[in-house]
Amino acid sequence: PMITGFLHLGGLRTALYNYIFAKKHQGTFILRVEDTDQNRVVPGAAEGIEDMLDWAGIPPDESPRRGGAFGPYQQSQRLELYQSASGMLLESGAAYRCFCTPQRLELLRKEALRRQQTPRYDNRCRHLTPTEVAEKLSQGLAWVVRFRLQERVEPFQDLVYGWNRHEVAEVEGDPVILKGDGFPTYHLANVVDDHYMGVSHVLRGTEWLTSTAKHLLLYKAFGWDPPQFGHLPLLLNKDGAKLSKRQGDIFLESFARDGYLPEALLDIVTNCGSGFTEKRMGRTLEELISQFDVGRITTHSALLDLESLPEFNRIHLTRHIENEELRQKLIRELQLLVEQVYGDQQVEQEVLQKEYMERVLLLRKGHITLLKNLVACDYSYLWVRPSVSREQLQTISAEAEEIGKLVLGLMASQAVALTVEELNKGLRSLHKQTKETKYSSMMQLLRLALSGQQHGPSVAEMMVTLGPKEVSERIHRALAQ
Repeated sequence: PMITGFLHLGGLRTALYNYIFAKKHQGTFILRVEDTDQNRVVPGAAEGIEDMLDWAGIPPDESPRRGGAFGPYQQSQRLELYQSASGMLLESGAAYRCFCTPQRLELLRKEALRRQQTPRYDNRCRHLTPTEVAEKLSQGLAWVVRFRLQERVEPFQDLVYGWNRHEVAEVEGDPVILKGDGFPTYHLANVVDDHYMGVSHVLRGTEWLTSTAKHLLLYKAFGWDPPQFGHLPLLLNKDGAKLSKRQGDIFLESFARDGYLPEALLDIVTNCGSGFTEKRMGRTLEELISQFDVGRITTHSALLDLESLPEFNRIHLTRHIENEELRQKLIRELQLLVEQVYGDQQVEQEVLQKEYMERVLLLRKGHITLLKNLVACDYSYLWVRPSVSREQLQTISAEAEEIGKLVLGLMASQAVALTVEELNKGLRSLHKQTKETKYSSMMQLLRLALSGQQHGPSVAEMMVTLGPKEVSERIHRALAQ
């Protein structure tokens, strides 16, 4: 994929389709940084893109950072190659020097707009004789190189859109391929690089579909075989508007910062598109690769519904929690989150231990959409002991003391670790020993004593999570205050 700025969801999707296609066909996934438009180069963007592809789990096989047999993988370091390629085209007459000043081009543009036409270069310098060119060069005039567009282009078969042809010469002037600063334009740099890097297939956004005719004319002028092109339909918001880079939140960094799993993003951007044998939520990268078929990509736009991203994440987070190896990684992340959020409060050392964290994750599996949900204030009781007084408990039930003692007795008799089901039965039978407290009030009282809160998981789940020792400790403290 060709990248100029930071990686957003549209760029991720293009990269992902290229990655999947390469892996499906035992090919090589190449990242090339196209930084020949010096006005648009963003410092740090190239590094950021590789970081994000690594984070997303789709690292390139060849890239500026990893190197490879066909480097350098940054176009600004390949300028001599483009200059000699444009020299070849000048020599064969397929390209020519253009001496038109920016002022003249601006006048042409304004005149076209005044007539309500699409601005285009009028190919004036195409007709200069060798003598006229030599004279202008001797005067030291500035020039660019333009490519002669030919009439009657051959149709080509796109992997997604099928047979296509665009008569570019009828709607465009001859394009600049080498600028005055010695840098190539996209058209030349891409054709030259794809040839010298041995690129066999290019999957890119549909906005390049009409330019492909130009690129194929360039291949023909060089006498080279072109790669196969596949153009991917646009990725749009679910209301059909373009994903705006100004939304800010479509950049991968912001999803990573918010704690979304990369798998959830890979799943959602392919789920709203096409090219796969099935469309269920929760597909892994391996499944995407095995189900991919480029012939299944349809030409209508993919509509992205970001509101369903939390649900995608919940499904992938559940899968991570269930997997022994991935769960260990979540435990380490959760330990860091707890220290970040609750570090300055009195956090018991036990709660930072692996066994406790693991219990929290397994019990809350399927209930949380993001790992960081577990450090939100409604879960603070997991990490910090609540301060609840005996008076507060007595406003719920006059039998607060008796209920507390019954639960302490139940905890003391627990030789084995309890399950939620067993504990619910135990609490039901304890309730029979109370005199006038309703079961719901008894639960409300225990919830308050254990968490300091009115809502949350079931009381039995809270007790299993906290463990008998901590439950007893909290009930003692509440009764003693």
